[in-house]
Amino acid sequence: MRHIYILIIFSFGFIFSASGDPINNNLLKGTIKDEKGNAIIGAVISIPDLKIGTVSDTNGNYVINDVPKGRFLVEVRLLSYNTGVVNVNISNETIQNITLKESALEMNEVVVTGQSKATELKRSPIPIVAINNEYLHQNSSSNIIDAIAKIPGITAVTTGPNISKPYIRGLGYNRVLTLYNGMRQEGQQWGDEHGIEVDQYSVDRIEVIKGPSSLIYGSDALAGVVNLIPAPPAPDGKIIGDITAEYKTNNGLAGGSAMLSGNKNGFYWLARLSNKEAKNYQNPIDGSVYGTNFKETDASASLGLNKKWGYTHLDLSLFDDLQAIPDGSRDSASRKFTKQITEADTLRQVVPENELNTYTIPVLHQHIQHYRILSSNSFYLGESKLNINVGYERSVRREFSHPEAGDVAGLFLQLNTYTYDVKYYLPEYKGWNTTIGINGMYQTNNVINGTDFLIPSYHQFDAGPFALLTKNFGRLDISGGVRYDSRTFNNDELYSKPDPNTGFDKYVTGADTVGGDHHFNQYSHTFSGFTGSLGATYIFSNSLSAKVNVARGFWAPNIAEISSNGVHPGTASYQLGNTDFKPEFSLQEDVELDYISKHLSVSISAFNNDITNYIFNQKLLTSQGADSIITPGYPTFQFQAGHAQLYGGELSIDIHPHPLDWLHFENSISVVYALNKGTGGQVINDSAKYLPFIPPFHGISELRANFKRNGKYLQNTFVKIQLQYYAAQDRAYLAYNTETPTPGYTLFNAALGADITNRKGMKLFNVSVFGDNIFDVAYQSHLSRLKYFEQYTNDPRGHTGIYNMGRNFGIKISVPLLLR
Repeated sequence: MRHIYILIIFSFGFIFSASGDPINNNLLKGTIKDEKGNAIIGAVISIPDLKIGTVSDTNGNYVINDVPKGRFLVEVRLLSYNTGVVNVNISNETIQNITLKESALEMNEVVVTGQSKATELKRSPIPIVAINNEYLHQNSSSNIIDAIAKIPGITAVTTGPNISKPYIRGLGYNRVLTLYNGMRQEGQQWGDEHGIEVDQYSVDRIEVIKGPSSLIYGSDALAGVVNLIPAPPAPDGKIIGDITAEYKTNNGLAGGSAMLSGNKNGFYWLARLSNKEAKNYQNPIDGSVYGTNFKETDASASLGLNKKWGYTHLDLSLFDDLQAIPDGSRDSASRKFTKQITEADTLRQVVPENELNTYTIPVLHQHIQHYRILSSNSFYLGESKLNINVGYERSVRREFSHPEAGDVAGLFLQLNTYTYDVKYYLPEYKGWNTTIGINGMYQTNNVINGTDFLIPSYHQFDAGPFALLTKNFGRLDISGGVRYDSRTFNNDELYSKPDPNTGFDKYVTGADTVGGDHHFNQYSHTFSGFTGSLGATYIFSNSLSAKVNVARGFWAPNIAEISSNGVHPGTASYQLGNTDFKPEFSLQEDVELDYISKHLSVSISAFNNDITNYIFNQKLLTSQGADSIITPGYPTFQFQAGHAQLYGGELSIDIHPHPLDWLHFENSISVVYALNKGTGGQVINDSAKYLPFIPPFHGISELRANFKRNGKYLQNTFVKIQLQYYAAQDRAYLAYNTETPTPGYTLFNAALGADITNRKGMKLFNVSVFGDNIFDVAYQSHLSRLKYFEQYTNDPRGHTGIYNMGRNFGIKISVPLLLR
């Protein structure tokens, strides 16, 4: 019963459809041609604001039926061509022919994240990047966040190959809001030891806002937004599908995904099933790293209706991940990995070779399940529009930490989230576009079914009304708005006692609390604040544009930062929170200059971000300087707050030397400096003057050849070599042994791939081969948590912690299906 309201919203669309006039059908049609007047086959024509599209036929013709009356941005995309973007007034039968220009550079990309409506990337004042499907296919990755970690300004905190959390310009965790198809992703993202619960095979493209986005998305978007956009359904009148399979040599990763979709008269359906599993990864220092194997299964389905009144879509997904838990324990003499075999943990056993080289998940592991139901609806009401999006997510996370009772969960977290997002788009008035709305969520987290209690059960409610205005003055676009956020937070009191049957702690209430362990007090607080942004873009010419944006971000402390008090085996630490925290507020200034010509693309951006009440994690020491230990084997950390400043920027240069337009020489660098300025006049010594977990200066150079057609059976061939450079990170938070400096390193990667076609040029399948860290360099990323998984700091070999993945080759094959 509690989810029926979603289905009620979904049914509104069918009610509108039934009441519509079947005779007055607005449609958009035309022909897609190249500069020589030849018809272009297979171009993808879409109207992003309506989430509909089609593909040009053998004559270059296209038709999109049942379109609402109004003015829309139309996007036309095809590999090796410049993206075509036109604004079209659609009424009755509207004809719009579009000419595409061959181009080695991607230009005129369209973005939807953080905008009032679909917008050309170059006209959006906010700092945003778009990662297209071509990039995702031509770069190797082990998860969807790893896929964007090479983009300038974006990195990831990792715990092995399958656990990555996005970092944007030095900020991450709850400060980065992850969206899936425009709706927020909720899944205990305060935790270190699990990634984003999204099927990487389902994602078609990604948009990333590199700066405060609280105006549109509220708390948790202080650092930016990662919007994972799934593959679109089949065009009207078609049934399509695809099958993807991949294998990687380092950890034996075997993955695959199958999708099928159909569309008839605006009613579409889509289904996908995916699976991937891997053994423990390897590197030249540690050999096989015990506790890093995983097994993930995903399923998703969607259906919807697009008509002239708008659209209504329903999306469902399931994510199920079995993930081993590394702790870095080793035999002191041989340095071989050991494993816990008894609850008392007085003696550890060296992990045998057959357990290091297996897909079987060990007894100590975590099981993460995430379920999603999302209803997206857009109704056109004359010259205005109403969007209503509601969703339900359930995240179940169990951490099995008892070696002699493998079916008993230590941590058992059950998170239920109800999200809502309502926007009303007023009729355009003298060129001004105004959007008003409110969004937020109601969330509950139940922790009482476990035996370990890191956080208490809690519930919270978020609400954030906002207003956004945009206007175009020819070459100048401006955008700005204001918002007020409120989060009401309550956590429960929690007592535990040993269960006489199992010996493990269990949650108790009432009279049973007498003599029990008191883990958490009841706590209630309301966090609130105003945010806003103001930005402008100026188009000097078709090649040169500039952006400037100022935004204030808001972020309410999360449950771990407020109330943590317990052992967290997944992070190998004892964590303490702080109930005195206030919300973070940031003020970030961004400037960006972009130049794009036929043979050269240059983008330079800079930012300055000032954050009050900045919260970070710090190790606690005893008065003698040793690690503070509450529970043996687990160093104690506690969250702290202060004043922080982060500044830096990115530079990208893409060169296509004439007349070798098929050759790309792409280069980028990123830099973030992060200063701890303390609070209340506090004197900061040298060991504490930098913030923890800040990526070092790094850059990427890639030489790539792209060929549109090679012979009779090859199309869209690419061959590339890539260099990744990471400087030493000496600007670490050295105080209290929280961090250590990290040496620099250089990695070499390579890849090649092509579409295999029949004699008629029809694509049969795509094959790509990848080689990462080809020279098997032993390195540790500064943002790898495994770097600190070390119990013996005096290793005679001079190595501490766990190293990142070594040499890895992979192959991926994708087969498209056209069934009708």
